[in-house]
Amino acid sequence: MSYRNTRREFLRDLGISAAALPFILNLPSLAAAEEGRRKQRMIVMFSPDGVVPNTFWPDEVGETFTFKESLKPLEPLRDKTLVLHGVCDRVRGDGDNHMRGIGCLLTGVELFPGNIQGGSDTPAGWSSGISIDQEIKNFLQKDPATRTRFGSLELGVMVPERADTWTRMSYTGPNKPVAPIDNPYQLFTKLYGRAKDQENLKSVMDDLREDLDKVRAKVGAEDRQILEEHATLVREMEQELRASNDKGVGHAVPVLEPGVREDNDNMPKLSKLQIDLLVNSFAADFARVATFQYTNSVGQARMRWLDIQEGQHDLSHKPDSDTDAQDKLTRINQWYCSQLAYLAQRLAETPEPGGGGSLLDNTLIVWTNELGKGNSHTLDNIPFVLVGNGLGFKMGRSLKYPRVPHNRLLLSLAHGFGHRIDRFGNPDFCGDGPLPNLT
Repeated sequence: MSYRNTRREFLRDLGISAAALPFILNLPSLAAAEEGRRKQRMIVMFSPDGVVPNTFWPDEVGETFTFKESLKPLEPLRDKTLVLHGVCDRVRGDGDNHMRGIGCLLTGVELFPGNIQGGSDTPAGWSSGISIDQEIKNFLQKDPATRTRFGSLELGVMVPERADTWTRMSYTGPNKPVAPIDNPYQLFTKLYGRAKDQENLKSVMDDLREDLDKVRAKVGAEDRQILEEHATLVREMEQELRASNDKGVGHAVPVLEPGVREDNDNMPKLSKLQIDLLVNSFAADFARVATFQYTNSVGQARMRWLDIQEGQHDLSHKPDSDTDAQDKLTRINQWYCSQLAYLAQRLAETPEPGGGGSLLDNTLIVWTNELGKGNSHTLDNIPFVLVGNGLGFKMGRSLKYPRVPHNRLLLSLAHGFGHRIDRFGNPDFCGDGPLPNLT
């Protein structure tokens, strides 16, 4: 048999309908068509309140550069790291910079007018567009070859329960923020706690599908259309069951340390639990897109494990002349960077199931922030530090751009997945297309 580039293309050329794809894509005779196609994944990691520029950004451009104090934990991952300076959030409109910083970070578009009053003259509401993580998730979920059980996962560490513009960065669409799961036990239940329910549901759906087929042959066109919508739902649920049940989860189900409360002083433990669960979920192919949010915009973590008693946001407002505050902010960002390094290392030491290399070889982590610098509330030079080889970017470099809109980086992420959109968010900031020099 002569195969096309993908099973999907082969079946399309045969005239097979999209409705039939879930039932035949996994036939052994077609499996060879996917052998050369690797999985691609992305994690967007967020930490708040800006950085200390002179202890964060490398002075050099290119492959020979020095990690400053804030980025020192990435030294063992130098050849897999890409530091982007000069990428700026150019989106304006309603809300203060903290609100626009997180609300426009992944959406690239203005906030709606609203009644949440921040530090500006104009209150604001939720973002008016979808976020890039959800855009990429939707793109992947449309193709049965890249569809996963959840599509995306939204995680957090000590994210406040309140829902407002400062606490949400992921959006499924305008006015549709996604709440991250910041309790590792809730995340564990989402990932692993549904086996018995799924078993019962499968038996119900087997009968339901047969009944729908019987009825479809006896009714008119309008009713058949309604039945087809029901059948589509059944097929989607069956896909989810197969994804979660076939051959188990692909790894030993993790055992969580019991009784870790959601408390400021437990942030290091909570972070490790969430990272380990995220890595396990990627190993099981539960999702290929994730966001990982530490606290929130205007986050007030008190990192007493670093011997820092003040809240992070309070420290971020101190002037540059306050050397004690600058040192503490540097150590705070170094701690966040150490969590990034731990996440990357866990991915690097986890073999790619069914393929060569590691999970990190097929995953890009994007570490970012809502501000470039806390005491000035600037949206220029938003930190974007990329780790991993998931999207084929040329890593091991420090790049500096001339104040380019971050929409262009969002486009680059989409294009890295093969999603060739020409605009994302506010089109005024997309005219020059994806960022140059990434590949």
